[in-house]
Amino acid sequence: MDLLPVEIKVNVEGDVAGALSALGASQGTLMRRRIWFAEDRVGVAQGKLPLLEGGVIVRLRIGGGQDDLVVKLRPCTREQLVGRFSAPFDVKPFTYRIEEDWSRNGRVLAASLVHSHPSGALPAAVEPGADPSALIDQVQDQFLDACARDVRFDGLVALGPIFSTKVDGVPLDDLEVDLEAWSAVGLDFLEASIRVKPKVGDDEEEFKERAERKLRKLEEALLERGVTLSGLPDSKTHRVLTALVAAQG
Repeated sequence: MDLLPVEIKVNVEGDVAGALSALGASQGTLMRRRIWFAEDRVGVAQGKLPLLEGGVIVRLRIGGGQDDLVVKLRPCTREQLVGRFSAPFDVKPFTYRIEEDWSRNGRVLAASLVHSHPSGALPAAVEPGADPSALIDQVQDQFLDACARDVRFDGLVALGPIFSTKVDGVPLDDLEVDLEAWSAVGLDFLEASIRVKPKVGDDEEEFKERAERKLRKLEEALLERGVTLSGLPDSKTHRVLTALVAAQG
């Protein structure tokens, strides 16, 4: 079995603007976007998040010169990923990625199918009363049908907006770190992430040890710059969606 890339994510608590400054965000490449998540309409009306609880994430990102819609399975298993979705591919306008997500609170497998759209193609899907499922195309439908058979939805509603400030390629010691701040419904989050890719000749143990070293280095680099690492078990996606659903009521 091929080794998979690892995305390492560390959430930061406290003053987001102060943390961005302390981490040298001005040295990276800035992008501002608005993000919506699509959830089951009936579930949201009941104060629930059935898609997220079923391991399915539907996300729309608008701005930054290009819109995109992603359907992601997280957590998932290799056994779920069948047919054409058993291996990554990049065929415009689609990018399909399989990788491990590592955080302080666990390690899971994630598979995401991104459909890139021209700027301005998605805003109508997040208007009040609109159903974002209309923009889930045939390939993404096939992905859900093949790899998430137990998840069904009859209609979706958009939850958002979340205001995203993303800064890529920030140098921290010998790491190149991506920072993303989210702001919504009175909440502010900051995530620092790096991606570790297998090298030719890596065996599983060597690659795992290298990724673990990178995780420790990232945490140490953040702490050395005076930021507070989050001890909360929930991902930023779960926390912000829970708050957005609560705000609906």
